[in-house]
Amino acid sequence: MIPGEILPDELLDRIRGRAAGYDQNNSFFHEDLEELAAAGYLKIFVPGSDGGLGLGLEAAAALQRRLATAAPATALAVNMHLVWTGVAHVLAARGDDSLDFVLKESGQGEVFAFGISEPGNDSMLFDSGTTAEPQRDGGYSFTGRKIFTSLSPAWTRLGIFGKDSGARDGSGELVFGFLQRDAPGHETLNDWDTLGMRGSQSNTTLLHGAMVPPERIFRKLPVGPNQDPLIFAIFACFETLLAAVYTGIGERAFTLAVEAAKRRTSAKYGGRSLSQDPDIRWKIADAAMAMDSIQPQLASVARDVDALVDHGAQWFPKFVGLKVRATENARTMVDVAIRVSGGSSYFRGSELERLYRDVLAGIFHPSNDESAHTTVANAWLGPLES
Repeated sequence: MIPGEILPDELLDRIRGRAAGYDQNNSFFHEDLEELAAAGYLKIFVPGSDGGLGLGLEAAAALQRRLATAAPATALAVNMHLVWTGVAHVLAARGDDSLDFVLKESGQGEVFAFGISEPGNDSMLFDSGTTAEPQRDGGYSFTGRKIFTSLSPAWTRLGIFGKDSGARDGSGELVFGFLQRDAPGHETLNDWDTLGMRGSQSNTTLLHGAMVPPERIFRKLPVGPNQDPLIFAIFACFETLLAAVYTGIGERAFTLAVEAAKRRTSAKYGGRSLSQDPDIRWKIADAAMAMDSIQPQLASVARDVDALVDHGAQWFPKFVGLKVRATENARTMVDVAIRVSGGSSYFRGSELERLYRDVLAGIFHPSNDESAHTTVANAWLGPLES
């Protein structure tokens, strides 16, 4: 699979040409989404039998890297659809067909979004402040607040979870399901006015007793960390595809840095190109080495997921380590590009100015720096003694 065959240069150029406008107007990328859908991009993980491309995580990560070089906010938001379809793909490859309907419906044009994050919930997938109330028919009503709901204007299926506090003898149970757009009891706030990633329109979603029927409830898990395949699949797809987006941002920044170094001249060096300045050359070389280190790590982790490699307890350290390294690496690359490009990049409307704002969002995505280091330390040293 060659990324350019699915995302040809002509399509990528059109997407890049709209990115600044979406950012300036704080508007959703409707045109990008329409073109990507027409190209089959939303069906990357959907098997050919359901009308998709039948690709795996390694191929999806390569495509997301490429898309992010043109429009980071578009790539980040599309990630959320790809996370759910990727989770369904990863589960199916391991003999779990509980989310096969996600692949089938994606093949029919449905758009999935990720409604998991909640304000103040640093337990993420292992607890929830949203209430899941069981209904007589086996469905649930959900009441709570979900933040960073990317694809807010476009989703037709929203993956959510909440806690049924009375289940499991009062210890509580986490209930996962998919909410349909036409179901009552949910509200999208128009509150996405942020520093960067503006086109993603990751608005807050309020759930006011939103009903999810029994056939859309796909998992019930105990509160707290567990080894359920769903948790593995979400971490695998979320962290890997997130790393891909930020790696793409770093790659674009590097390209702009090289172009600037060749274009700009220096009076100190008699009008010669800045590419002849030893300090600039050192910065470019340092950035190139950083980029060369993250690309194989990203490909390796994604390839191992596709190949069903069993890393055991080291899987989660690999996922969170990849995410942290990719996002921090991208911030470094953008910073280098700005230093090489000079004061013009400080002006509103330059591509590097936008990348500088967009790349900061990587700080806030789970797993954050603190939780990632805890995960890795626990894997190698064991948990802290009580």
